[in-house]
Amino acid sequence: MSASIGSRPLDLAAVLESQTPVIDLHLKEFENSSKRFLKAVSAYSARALEEIAQRRARHAAELKRTAEKSAQLESEIQACKIKEIELMKVLEKEQLERREAEAVVGELRRQFTLVKEKCASVDVEIEQYTAEVNSLRRDKQKDMNVLDTHAARVSPELHDLEVRLQFVIEGIGEDKLLMRFLQIDPSDPHREFSIVIDASERTYKVPFTTPPIPTIPLLVDHLNKNRDLFQFIKAVRAKFVEMTRNQL
Repeated sequence: MSASIGSRPLDLAAVLESQTPVIDLHLKEFENSSKRFLKAVSAYSARALEEIAQRRARHAAELKRTAEKSAQLESEIQACKIKEIELMKVLEKEQLERREAEAVVGELRRQFTLVKEKCASVDVEIEQYTAEVNSLRRDKQKDMNVLDTHAARVSPELHDLEVRLQFVIEGIGEDKLLMRFLQIDPSDPHREFSIVIDASERTYKVPFTTPPIPTIPLLVDHLNKNRDLFQFIKAVRAKFVEMTRNQL
């Protein structure tokens, strides 16, 4: 301690030889040294306390930041969970729609296959019908050629009969016959007397007559009952003659 207070060592022999031995304890220096020590301790304590306070503040701030970060992360996690649930619902809906669409596509493919098979069957039938129609056309053309040849041979005879009977039959349109009666009116030999017979159905029809015959519906009804066309023609001619005579 003496060395730390002063640089002078204690001379014990000299002190003992002195009449009034006094030992200089260097109290002033000790006091000053103690003050400096206490001041240093106080400064160290203050620095330590300040460092502790700063560390505590930093720790509290870090804890606050950590808590805020944790709260933010928790909020983000909850938002992600909600988003995940929504996405799962959307995914389930899309999967359901996809299954429904696949079912519809499967049904359409099945129907398309059936239609293709039906079309193939129809194509075969069309080919068969086409072959039959072509065969019928060839047969019809042969018949027409035969009829034309026959008509060429009988045309003079037909003309002679028309002159003798004063009666002409012509085909007009499909399944319709124009019958012209000649020399009905003695005062006007060229006056037209004609009827049109529609034979497109089993029931005969007479669309019009020239001139009109009031009783033509009765004559047509009788024709459809007895199917005697020659008798009908004779009855119509007789009506025309009767109408002409009544006009004289």
